[in-house]
Amino acid sequence: MYDVIIIGAGVSGCAVARELSAYKRKTAVLERSSDVCEGTSKANSGIVHAGYDAKPGTRKAALNLRGNILMESLSKQLDFPFQRNGSLVLCFEEAGRGKLEELLERGKENGVEGLRIVEREELAVLEPNLSDRVIAALYAPTGGIVCPFGLTIALAENASVNGVEFHLDTEVNKIVKIEEGYRLETSKGVFRTKVVVNAAGVYADVFHNMISGHKLHITPRKGEYCLFDKTMGGYVSHTVFQLPTKYGKGILVSPTVHGNLLVGPTAEDIADKEGVNTTASGLETVLERGEMSVGHLPAGKIITSFAGLRAHEEGNDFVIGEAEDAKGFIDVAGIESPGLTCAPAIGEYVAGIIQDILPAERKEDFIGERKGIFGMWEAGHEERKKMIHENPAYANVICRCELVTEGEIMDAIHRPLGATTVDGVKRRTRAGMGRCQSGFCAPKVVEILARELGRDIGEITKAGGNSGFLTR
Repeated sequence: MYDVIIIGAGVSGCAVARELSAYKRKTAVLERSSDVCEGTSKANSGIVHAGYDAKPGTRKAALNLRGNILMESLSKQLDFPFQRNGSLVLCFEEAGRGKLEELLERGKENGVEGLRIVEREELAVLEPNLSDRVIAALYAPTGGIVCPFGLTIALAENASVNGVEFHLDTEVNKIVKIEEGYRLETSKGVFRTKVVVNAAGVYADVFHNMISGHKLHITPRKGEYCLFDKTMGGYVSHTVFQLPTKYGKGILVSPTVHGNLLVGPTAEDIADKEGVNTTASGLETVLERGEMSVGHLPAGKIITSFAGLRAHEEGNDFVIGEAEDAKGFIDVAGIESPGLTCAPAIGEYVAGIIQDILPAERKEDFIGERKGIFGMWEAGHEERKKMIHENPAYANVICRCELVTEGEIMDAIHRPLGATTVDGVKRRTRAGMGRCQSGFCAPKVVEILARELGRDIGEITKAGGNSGFLTR
């Protein structure tokens, strides 16, 4: 019998797990994929929102501001990439100034600091590549960018080090209320727990509706993106939004923490909870609308495109809390934008709910810090010499595009919740994220995984399941 079981190892589930790992409870995370961060958490904008967009008084507004504040200190504690680069919301016509003013006042009411409206002359200095159509913008200096999988993996590793069990490749099929709590029937057997945390993304409504008469409906909202190579990374320095519509914040143009340029997402409500395919029309929309903000976006500089699903709930707010008719069942549902920003605050908030339901003492030996994977690409000359002296594998470059070495890949495999797939290595080290998109390094990564895991090379997959590289 567990004290708490979390369904879903996305950023929200891992943030809750990390907070709970500080207490003397038996806690587990069940994840149907072969790794953490396999769903929405790996396919989003990587934006740390300032907090001017959410309606005052909503959970989104409160958790956005708190999450933004927590992100910087958390990035230092857990060693993941974060930059406070500031954001701009662009206005293209005089008729839109009213909406810009409305966002300004909303942000002030939410407690966002430093907001102001910037006119065309100053914008030309802040962002020289902005389109001539831009007449003014809302400037938010507290906006930032983060590596979404870096954040999620850091939270998960730290939770694991502090005793949280992660059961991967474990799909929850059924939840049944029992006297002691809940019975979870999974692809890997039966689990029993006193408390369930439902952090299942677009599937959160499925699990909620298994045990509650107050039905929940989550709509998958697909967003398509284009990622440009690092020659475009300095095209803008701030995260550049457009005035939002009823479907969200529109197409953004932003640098990434790794030096690329990201443009997207679209917003399309679909029925398929697995519908992460890109489309020619969607990517065309990304480029057309992106060029409203920054002028020309050269398609030849695109190195990949991808799509993610946002878990949209009809009430337009997060659904977080104990279900009214299912004691001990806690929803963390409808976590769409600004969910990534809110994750640290969601972790705090849900941990507080659980402390009220199932009080526990805080651990005296809780480990609050974590060191990430050493990166040769960002290291100085002396640091590189030192690492190569200690382990010659750091001299063997595997991914030339991103300068990732064998030593880094070995670290990614053998650390807590280490990589077991090529995509797992990719998210932890960036091997395969460069211009060639794994064209040259994938075979070498497969060989290293097989060797270090003691497996046949035919067992190594791209992302678990049936995604093998070799057939017999």
